[in-house]
Amino acid sequence: MGEAETRQKLLRNVKKEVKQIMEEAVTRKFVHTDSSHIISFCAVVEACVLHGLKRRIAGLLCTNKVAALFMKVAKGFPPAEQLCQKVQELETLVENSKQNNSSSVSNDRGRQAKPPGHPPQALKHLWIRTALMEKLLDKIVLHLVENSSQFYDKEAIMMDPVDGHILASLLVGPCALEYTKVKTADHFWTDPSADELVQRHRIHSSHCRTDSPSRRPALIQKRQSSGSMDDRPLTWVREYVESLHQNSRTTLLFGKNNVLVQPRDDMEAIPGYLSLHQTADLMTLKWTPNQLMNGNVGEIDSEKNVYWDYAMTIRLEEIVYLHCHQQVNSGGTVVLVSQDGIQRPPLHFPIGGHLLQFLTCLVVP
Repeated sequence: MGEAETRQKLLRNVKKEVKQIMEEAVTRKFVHTDSSHIISFCAVVEACVLHGLKRRIAGLLCTNKVAALFMKVAKGFPPAEQLCQKVQELETLVENSKQNNSSSVSNDRGRQAKPPGHPPQALKHLWIRTALMEKLLDKIVLHLVENSSQFYDKEAIMMDPVDGHILASLLVGPCALEYTKVKTADHFWTDPSADELVQRHRIHSSHCRTDSPSRRPALIQKRQSSGSMDDRPLTWVREYVESLHQNSRTTLLFGKNNVLVQPRDDMEAIPGYLSLHQTADLMTLKWTPNQLMNGNVGEIDSEKNVYWDYAMTIRLEEIVYLHCHQQVNSGGTVVLVSQDGIQRPPLHFPIGGHLLQFLTCLVVP
């Protein structure tokens, strides 16, 4: 990958994460400090800040290059100096908290100062996160762009006269938002983006356009155990659509569209949306045909509603073997074999690193 392409990829990642944060601020009216979008945003911004950084800035043995860079900037830039002081305070609180947790519980411990709850991912990007919360990130990045020759090699995104300033301008919006630490019932998960809301509506409304219960697919009718015949299929569709996305009950670990599956031997492989979901004690794999994801079922013949029968839900605790086949001109294939020896339809991934990403998500504890 060329240097120009690398810079453009970094910039696209930042644009994507900024869009997610701004959408969350609009849909939820606030952004929680522990939001998954904040963690992702800090990761991509840190990648940009470290891209092309001169080795002498951080030193060969430095484990935290971002901290070393910001400390050097703080020597002549007041906002960076303010950030250093704030991070040092947070690190002191975190260290005191660790010592308190390892010691015996005392009666007056509840009166001690407690640090804000930071997940491990947040502590990993503590400097970028703190700069964002203190509304200093855009100022510091702009300073790095304007003085890039002191800190970066010529191929760095900060050295580019166009991309560097675009990066700094992208950070203005997130730095203008207010972030909350208030614990709400759903603060551990993020509301769906605008794209997901539209997609949910299309799937749900397409099923609502069916004219009679007799036209509803058998798969939906079989999975109902309560409610009237008119209510049960609609309820199941709503729950299925909700389960495909991040929600308060499950975490979406992986999602990829255009994964090919051949549901039957007498038909061609069809593309669909593959998703991996994690609950407190269960990991589930789902595959949904694109015809359902695109909301087209309600607009075609009732015979085509058989696509609901092709949708798969697999509890990974029932899988005992996983075979991977990597071809030169394809993205690879995964075959799952359950405890009873039944082989599930192969999953054909599109070209790219999607198969490796999927396998990585499977081994995450």
